[in-house]
Amino acid sequence: MSRHVRSEMTPQQKRNARLGVICALAFFGMVGVAYASVPLYRAFCQLTGFDGTVRKADAAPTKVLSKTLLVRFDTNVRDLPWTFTADQKSQETKIGETKLAHFRVTNTSDKPITGRAVFNVVPEQAGPYFQKLQCFCFTDQTIGPGQTVDMPMLYFVDPKYAEDFETRGKPEVTLSYTFFPSVEGELGKAD
Repeated sequence: MSRHVRSEMTPQQKRNARLGVICALAFFGMVGVAYASVPLYRAFCQLTGFDGTVRKADAAPTKVLSKTLLVRFDTNVRDLPWTFTADQKSQETKIGETKLAHFRVTNTSDKPITGRAVFNVVPEQAGPYFQKLQCFCFTDQTIGPGQTVDMPMLYFVDPKYAEDFETRGKPEVTLSYTFFPSVEGELGKAD
C-alpha cells in the first residue's frame, strides 16, 4: 500500500520563498545596472561634456572670434609597449577656429597590438566647448610590430566658451590622451 504525502508550504515558508525571489531579482538587477552604467555614463559624458569629456562635433562653427586660447597636449600610455607623443606641445587657436594637431604612436613590441585612446579636458568646464571633428580616439587603433603611425586630430573650441562665466576667464585648456589596451579583439592583448 502506498501513501501519498501531500506537502504544502506554510505561510512562513511562502514568505521566505517570496523574499528569496525578491533578493535574487534585486541582485541580478544590480549586476545588470553595474554593467550598463559604464557605457551609459560614457555616452552621457560625451553628449554633455560632463567631467571634462570632449564632444564629437558634426560641423565646425561658422563664427571665429578674435579671442585666442592656448591648447596644451598631454600624452600617456597605460599597459602598452607603445611610445605616444604630440608633435606639438601646445597650439594657440582663435576660439571657433578649426585646428589640426598631430600625434605619433610607435609600437615597440614584436607583435601587432590594438589600443584605444581615452581623453579629457582640463579645466572640466571646457569639456562641452572643446569639440573634435576627426580623431584617432573614436575607434580602436591596431599598430604593427615596430610600426610608427601619425595620428591627426581636427578640433575647435566652440565660441560659447567665451560667453560662459565658468570659462571666459580661462586662457588655457589641456587636452589629455591616454592609450589603453583595447578590450575588444584578440590583438588587444599584449603578452
